[in-house]
Amino acid sequence: MKKLRIHYFQHVPFEGLGNIEHWCNENEHTLSCTLFYENSNFPDLQKLDWLIIMGGPMGVNDEKKYGWLSTEKEYINQAIEANKTVIGICLGAQLIAQILGSNVYQNEQKEIGWFPIELTGEARKHKLFSGLKDPITVFHWHGDTFDLPKNSIRIASSEACKNQGFLYQNNVLGLQFHLETTKESLEKMIQNGRAELKKAKLIQTETEIESEQDFFDGDRQILFTLLDRLAK
Repeated sequence: MKKLRIHYFQHVPFEGLGNIEHWCNENEHTLSCTLFYENSNFPDLQKLDWLIIMGGPMGVNDEKKYGWLSTEKEYINQAIEANKTVIGICLGAQLIAQILGSNVYQNEQKEIGWFPIELTGEARKHKLFSGLKDPITVFHWHGDTFDLPKNSIRIASSEACKNQGFLYQNNVLGLQFHLETTKESLEKMIQNGRAELKKAKLIQTETEIESEQDFFDGDRQILFTLLDRLAK
């Protein structure tokens, strides 16, 4: 596998790379980052192979509150136009969807906890997703959703959310869910988002979320498979 130069955007201290960092370290890729809660420094795009955009509690239209958001969108668009591999997780996927011309809006229901997604027929036929376990139980924490970007394929759906992910031009991947979650990163998300864990059909309790220990390893394997395939 080629050694990649990977840069990631992190919006809040409690939503980092998780298992993506473990994959990068195992494969000896070079990692750099922009931590928007500390700075808004953007690297030279020509010196990067991949751009990864992580999640966060803010919305895609919160430019007035987060002054760096407009510049971040411009940079992501430039990365896509430069044919870089671009991966967005949760908020990151929503940002990519908006940049590609799709609407991002509040979903009918919040989805917080461990819930299954089902791959689409088109995804099962694609080399990036072929042979993956289906359905997959993954971790969710989102209240917004997006329309499917034009010229992309829908990856998966869930009970609460029709568009759980998309692939654009085979190298731009948006995932509404969190395959990267580790036990440690999950605990940080709960600590910082506990106020959102209000009783609802598709919001699990803190106890329910923490009791589901069986999905971490399987989701990690799926994540590593996807990243390996993207890196080829």
